[in-house]
Amino acid sequence: MEKPERDCTAVPRFEQGRFQLVAGFGARFTQDTAQDIPLLWEKFLPWLGKVPGQKDEVTYGVCCNPDGKGGFEYIAGVEISRLDDLPEQYRWIEIQPGHYAVFEHKGPLKKLPDTFQYIWKEWLPHSGYEAADEPEFERYSEDFNPRTGQGTLEIWIPIKPS
Repeated sequence: MEKPERDCTAVPRFEQGRFQLVAGFGARFTQDTAQDIPLLWEKFLPWLGKVPGQKDEVTYGVCCNPDGKGGFEYIAGVEISRLDDLPEQYRWIEIQPGHYAVFEHKGPLKKLPDTFQYIWKEWLPHSGYEAADEPEFERYSEDFNPRTGQGTLEIWIPIKPS
């Protein structure tokens, strides 16, 4: 029997992450409301290139501040070099250096939840690692087109040996 085609690279690469400041628009979500995350991106995209201290065209979707009941904060943003002139409407987070398993998502954005299912339900339990208590993030490269879903999209999962 053939395995269904995956929309991600099943084998991650391992990276040492660096310190980053990410700022953008944020909101709280649960598994039931996560399908509304694209609406947050729609609100943020017009501000791309206008965020004070923005470093480049790479965008980040950061999952952070879990509430222990399945809720989490999601920030659609960019890396910035400073906080001192960041307007009130922006949410920001510090991403600390750490070890990450990095998965490349291929295919349409609507398949992104399937990739997360695979990572959390299939890969992680058999990997010899567990998730570290740090933000997990999606990294959309400069060549990523949100309208077509073409370009490089990586999912960075913070890990530690289990």
